[in-house]
Parts: sequence; C-alpha cells; structure tokens
Amino acid sequence: MKALITGASSGIGREIAKHLDSLGYETILIARNKEELEATRRVLENKAKIVVMDLSDFDKIRSLYLLLKGEKIDVLVNNAGFGVFGAFSSTDLMREVEMIDVNIRAVHVLTKMFLKEMKKRKKSYILNVSSSASFFPGPYMSSYYATKAYVRSLTEAISYELEHEKSNVSISCLCPGPVATKFSSIAGVHFKTRSMDAAFVAKYAIDKMFQGKRLIVPGFSMKCARFFSRFFSTYFVMRFVYYFQKKKKK
Repeated sequence: MKALITGASSGIGREIAKHLDSLGYETILIARNKEELEATRRVLENKAKIVVMDLSDFDKIRSLYLLLKGEKIDVLVNNAGFGVFGAFSSTDLMREVEMIDVNIRAVHVLTKMFLKEMKKRKKSYILNVSSSASFFPGPYMSSYYATKAYVRSLTEAISYELEHEKSNVSISCLCPGPVATKFSSIAGVHFKTRSMDAAFVAKYAIDKMFQGKRLIVPGFSMKCARFFSRFFSTYFVMRFVYYFQKKKKK
C-alpha cells in the first residue's frame, strides 16, 4: 500500500504521513523543504520516499505525475497550501498568484491525473485538504478563502460523480478550523481562538476518509459554526468573519 502526501514537511501533512505509516503504508512525501522532509521521513517506520518540489510550477507538477504514475498510489493526500492575510487592495499580487497555483491548480491537476490511474485499480482514496474558510466569504483573507471554496466545491462534485459511477475511488474533503501548524506564521496572522492539535485532525481525517465520508469537519465548534451559519444571511456571516479576521492581526 502506498500513499502520496503533498505538504508533508510539517503540520497536518506530517501527521497524516505518520498516521498512514502506522497503518502500514509506504509513503511518498512532497514539499519544498528538504530538511523538514528528511525529518518527517526519520520518524516513519515503513519505506518512505521524498521528492523536493515547488507545486506552484505547472511543469513540475506534470513531471511529478510522470515520475510517480507507475507507483500505484492507493491514497493521494493534497495537503500543500498556504494563506495570505491583508486587505485585497494591499496584498502582494505575485504572492497571491503563487497561493492560487498551490492551493487550486496543484490540487486540481494532481487530483485529475491520479484519479484516472486510481480508477484502473482496486479501492483507492483521495483526500483534498480545504478549510472551514471554504464555507464563508473571508474579508482580509479573501483570496485564501476563495481558493479553499474552490477545493471544497470541486471535491464534493467529483465525489458525487464517483458515487453515481459506483467507482472504486472515494474522494473526501477535509475542512478543519484553526490548527496548530506553521500556517499562521506564513500567512502573517495570529489566531485568537484555540487551535486544534494537528495529530488529532490528521487521524480524524484519515479515519473518516476510509469510511468514505465526503465532507470531513473535525471539532465540535466548527460543526456548530457551519450548522448555525445556514440560518444567517451571507452579509451577516461576512460581518462576523470580518470582525474575526481583524482580531488576527499580529
């Protein structure tokens, strides 16, 4: 059994690699930081391969697929991603374009390419990591929220298609709230609310993925937030998110 995990150098990606390793999976770990990938590999018991790659580069994504298409991947985890904080008019355009390339294009391309290979074999799984941000518009992180909405919408639609095809491939979308990772420091924000443990989120996500759960929302508070948001207008929710985002400023 083999699992391919992007963004495996730290945070949720590393914890997912550790959990799959404990279940007997060989892992292929993808990220930009070689030293952190090596550190992840050292804590794994089963065979693990690392590939240092910038997933914002389309040609490199395609070369990654060509490199690994013969590996017979049983589990694909599209976890790589990052955020950009600030008013849309003031954030750096090229940094946002890079974020869009990683958060959307890499997920889209890898899902499409590996799904075609997975459909040829026995039961396989894809986990695309989105965010609770995907459920709301996000002032001060407008582009990040939009990228995660794309990932969730895409994944849910593919899941429905596969279900009606009676496919051997199951695809799930993980939508966590704040998690104790490097995300906040990279995005340039500070979470005022308590963050979930990355190991808990990883195990919860993988367990639900294997159960064929389409939408995975760990944590009682996030489940409640999603449920009650249905009873309020988009404008009201956006005002709340705006207030919450303003509190994230470092």
